[in-house]
Amino acid sequence: MIEIGKKIGERYKIKRLIGSGGMSNVYLGHDLILDRDVAVKVLRYDFQNNREALRRFQREALSVTQLIHPNIVGVYDVDEEDGQQYIVMEYVEGTDLKQYIQTVGQATPEDAVHIMSQVLSAMALAHRNRIIHRDIKPQNLLIDRDNTIKVTDFGIAVALSDTSITQTNTLLGSVHYISPEQARGSVTTVKSDIYALGIVLYELLSGEVPFDGESAVSIALKHFQEPMPTVREKNPHVPQSLENVILKASAKEPADRYGSCDEMLMDLETALSPQRAHESQFAPAAMLEETKVLEPVKIPASSVQPVSAAQVTEEVVKEPKKKKERQNGKANRSKKRGFLFGLLFLFLAIGVFIMTLVMNQEPEDIAVPTISNVTENRAKSLLEEAGLGVGETIEEHDEEIEEGYVIRTNPEAGDPVPPETEVDLYVSLGPAPVVIEDYLGENYQDVRDALRDLGFRVERVDQYDSAASGTIIDQSLTPGSEELTENTTITLTVSMGPQTFTMEDLTGYTRESVQGFANEYGLDVDFEEENSDDVAEGLVITQSIPPRSNFTQGESLVVTISAGKAEPEIVVFSKTIAIPYEAPAKPSTGNSQESGESESSAPATNHITIYMQDADHRIEDVFREFDIEESEEVTLNFRILEGESGAYIVERDGKVIMEEKNLTE
Repeated sequence: MIEIGKKIGERYKIKRLIGSGGMSNVYLGHDLILDRDVAVKVLRYDFQNNREALRRFQREALSVTQLIHPNIVGVYDVDEEDGQQYIVMEYVEGTDLKQYIQTVGQATPEDAVHIMSQVLSAMALAHRNRIIHRDIKPQNLLIDRDNTIKVTDFGIAVALSDTSITQTNTLLGSVHYISPEQARGSVTTVKSDIYALGIVLYELLSGEVPFDGESAVSIALKHFQEPMPTVREKNPHVPQSLENVILKASAKEPADRYGSCDEMLMDLETALSPQRAHESQFAPAAMLEETKVLEPVKIPASSVQPVSAAQVTEEVVKEPKKKKERQNGKANRSKKRGFLFGLLFLFLAIGVFIMTLVMNQEPEDIAVPTISNVTENRAKSLLEEAGLGVGETIEEHDEEIEEGYVIRTNPEAGDPVPPETEVDLYVSLGPAPVVIEDYLGENYQDVRDALRDLGFRVERVDQYDSAASGTIIDQSLTPGSEELTENTTITLTVSMGPQTFTMEDLTGYTRESVQGFANEYGLDVDFEEENSDDVAEGLVITQSIPPRSNFTQGESLVVTISAGKAEPEIVVFSKTIAIPYEAPAKPSTGNSQESGESESSAPATNHITIYMQDADHRIEDVFREFDIEESEEVTLNFRILEGESGAYIVERDGKVIMEEKNLTE
């Protein structure tokens, strides 16, 4: 396992974890030879024993080293350490296109063309080198501080797909950009990358992916079953010519797409030109079916059988006979007519009597029809057809009935009511919004289960933090806001616990170097000073966190800095000495009277010179000079270093009369 602070390949020092993926973990490292930061991608342990994955990992990594392009993340080195495969790449300090879209929402057409032109230029070079990315998505398009796009993760998706290993997070992260042929399980080609580039351009301009769903399978089905939604409905500033680039790149059939990234780049760079302002919408040729001419339906001949001549003759012969019989029956019918009129009058009288009874009776009740899950207009029609009136429309939330559809009636379905009774309709407002709570500090799994039960989609983002592992430290939806659960995603940032680092041996570091190390890893450093005979002044003597031990961000570190060698202690004492006076000898020549007068006018003196040795004086230098006419006491104040000694010498008229050495007190 790669450890923070460890050096791999004898040159790359691992500083911290900066990302995790389906197959690998990415660390920030420092190239100790070239003195630059690098990104170190390490193949995860669960792929280490898969020979096919290892082969693909190495082959694809080596092939990408051939791609020298300003918009492709450079690969510097490929090696292994203790059986772990790793790739050393260019470190891009910035963000990725997914976070960019989440921040800006919808990019302007000019910004979208600028960004995608860089991506297409990079992918054109990759395709010319027979390298298919297979996992183009905004997360793999990095943006540095100079707004330069860098394409990364070449070939990693190949190893994943070719080993038939299911990685749910990777699938969910890529299925939004999968081509129809990939979704069907067909071989991926250059045009599969072009399809994904069209989806990325759509998301860049609209702020969202064109196809979404509850599962990866449902999203994949939409890619080859549903038409591409128009981006101009999401962003009216997008001209038809720019939307046509999306439609052609993301055509269902590969034959309708661009033949290469160079072709798509040329079309994209002219999409905003005035000459294409009135361009018609792109229509894929391969999707147009041949027109079929339908045969007219032939009406069959009448099923009536033809009448024969014999039948016609028979009818003609019978006709006179029938006429005679009718004449003979007239008399009988006249007799019966009177009887029939009388009978008819009787029936009419009975009918009038019955109608009078019916009209005087109360009308029968009508059962309220069952009206549920139909539109409000349809519900009103059903009530009118049943002979009932429409009462009030009452709106309320319902979890099952779609907005605008009737939930129930009042009176309820089946209740008998008189005709023309007004029936109230309860119409659905859709599911009731849920008030978002403050989940900070709560356990992620408990909150996730509760939110899923309410119908939310929950996404998790892991982050190192001082909070306990598994604790929620941030949430995307504001507490107190009301949200509909359908198609609503809440992102919960979950603490991974404090990030652990390995302490370096700070011996020999300067105060500035220690402060820089503490700032990088978030340590609270305090400095102490101590004299040392062995460590030069200003360098580290000891540290409170031992080297090669683990520490977390925010810990306290106490570092002792050498103050240099200790100053020796000064011993102060005084020495009082008595300097004797000695009268000088009388001169041997000269007038005695004159000499006597001279002696009486100017007394004879001794010239005294004192030499002193201590911390402040050298024995070679004169400490004090003066003349005396009589014996005199002098006090000498000594300052000597601990372990050393002082001394003094007294000369009188050039001769040493007093001397003492090795004075300590």
